[in-house]
Amino acid sequence: MTRTERATLAGGCFWCTEAAFKELDGVSEVTSGYAGGHVEDPTYEAVCRGETGHAEVVQVEYDPETLGYEDLLQVFFTVHDPTQLNRQGPDVGTQYRSAIFTHDDDQQETAERFIDALEAEGAYDEDEIVTEVEPLDTFYEAEEYHQDYYEKNPDDQYCSIQAEPKVKKVREQFAEKVTQ
Repeated sequence: MTRTERATLAGGCFWCTEAAFKELDGVSEVTSGYAGGHVEDPTYEAVCRGETGHAEVVQVEYDPETLGYEDLLQVFFTVHDPTQLNRQGPDVGTQYRSAIFTHDDDQQETAERFIDALEAEGAYDEDEIVTEVEPLDTFYEAEEYHQDYYEKNPDDQYCSIQAEPKVKKVREQFAEKVTQ
């Protein structure tokens, strides 16, 4: 039996982020949901109104023997702009913030070290990385109609404009890590 681990990441709309991570070999499941808020069992509508403090997140279940946590971070920092505070593209609000919700001390240290290295190499020119790194308190799975949204709605205009470029970027820049 394969041992799996989880990573919980917020990089804007969860439809787009979910689609990108589903491309990776070693990822067994990607679940859209909410984390980082102060309300139990939030609904999509309440999160969108900014009433709960939650971010839209994806929880990625992966095989660490095939794909490392740093590999996930590399993809994460490639498919979204970590210098945009409380927004990604056309989506604005704290629910679209850039955040890493860690599952243990190792993930916390790895994420902080990864961000420090990106900053040191000037990966985003003069722009500061605003990605929050904090321990995961509770992950709430999003409503069923949000799961596998890109796959279920390939003709959706939002997906064509926002998710599709992220999927293509993963396929091109991480070809050796993409499921064949």
